[in-house]
Amino acid sequence: MNGIEHKAHLQNIVAEQTKLSQEISQLNSLLVSKREVFTKYQGIVEYLTANGVTLEEAEEEAAATEVVTESQED
Repeated sequence: MNGIEHKAHLQNIVAEQTKLSQEISQLNSLLVSKREVFTKYQGIVEYLTANGVTLEEAEEEAAATEVVTESQED
């Protein structure tokens, strides 16, 4: 490789590095946003469960529905 090829290669690498840096920044922003939503949801779950709300009945109904649905498909 001569000097011109090295320079072109370096330019391509720097451009790709810049692009990756921007993508990482966007992903970090998305991660922060998703983490905030997750934390809010976790707080809601903790609040509701602390006030006696449970999923036991809903889970049992969903399981019964799945069994009926599977039986009907056979």
